[in-house]
Amino acid sequence: MKQDSTRNAAYTVNCEDYVHVVKFNPFDSGDTCSLIAYGGNNYVVVGTCRFQEEDAEVEGMQYKTLRTFHHGIRVDAIAWSPETRLDALPPQIRFCTAASDRKLRLFTSDLQDKNEFKTFDGHSDYINDLVFAPKEGQEVASVSDDHTCRVWDLEGNEKAHFVLRSPGMSVCWHPEEAFKLMVAEKNGTIRFYDLITQQAILSLDCEQTPLMSADWCLKNTLKIGAVAGSDWLIWDITCSSYPQDKRPVHVDRARLFRWSQVNENLFATTGYPGKTTTQLLVHHLGHPQPILTGTAAVGSGLTWHRTLPLCAVGGDHKIFFWVTEM
Repeated sequence: MKQDSTRNAAYTVNCEDYVHVVKFNPFDSGDTCSLIAYGGNNYVVVGTCRFQEEDAEVEGMQYKTLRTFHHGIRVDAIAWSPETRLDALPPQIRFCTAASDRKLRLFTSDLQDKNEFKTFDGHSDYINDLVFAPKEGQEVASVSDDHTCRVWDLEGNEKAHFVLRSPGMSVCWHPEEAFKLMVAEKNGTIRFYDLITQQAILSLDCEQTPLMSADWCLKNTLKIGAVAGSDWLIWDITCSSYPQDKRPVHVDRARLFRWSQVNENLFATTGYPGKTTTQLLVHHLGHPQPILTGTAAVGSGLTWHRTLPLCAVGGDHKIFFWVTEM
């Protein structure tokens, strides 16, 4: 494994607009291709990807747009529903967005005649993150600068409401812990809420601010990662409420943290969009240095493929894809 190898993206997809957010579907949609959604200034595009790393008959990467959804306003976050199925008849695409008008929008489409969306109103400030219930997909949780985490049903009714002490930056829902919600706040606190009792049951502390992003490891429910200030931080929640491991990585400030979907020791972080480029770093807990360094022109968003050690970042009229080793 080459140490700290600076690399251009392995693949790129050209887009009609600036890409504010990009998200691989983390759930199995019943198809050999991977679903990906990206959001621009007033639309969401849903497409499929196939990579030579998973199919020898593909040269490089194949990308195909399935549908463009008019959104009317800048897209800030996207969450996929586990109810999305490409192998159903007719197929069902379902995802939710957060936008700069403080609203959530739930889109449902059969990629033919049925294209519906519902608007969820309630947040009084910018929504930073959202996630579907990972098993049944019948609820959506969102966190906002309005110091709340809210849980909604698919009709847009508020089912739960947690008051936070600072802006909510990330919200995670783990398929193996369906009755718990992880909420990360800008003040450096990460709390777990029991959705049955609607009480906080555990909290972690960064000991530094601002916490910008946190993630719950898919492959190991005891591992939590975050970026705060210019550092990444990792917790084992059985050990302590303070991080077991932390390292300064981004010179200015770190922006996003995402665990790989396929390896509990692999994760990526991004720096703040600079004047020209954003740095993407891929880290492996067994290595002292990042195992991959990439740059994207004013990049935004960060997402991992469901079955490959491959991540994507949005940018100016492009999506960039980097392949790393396990």
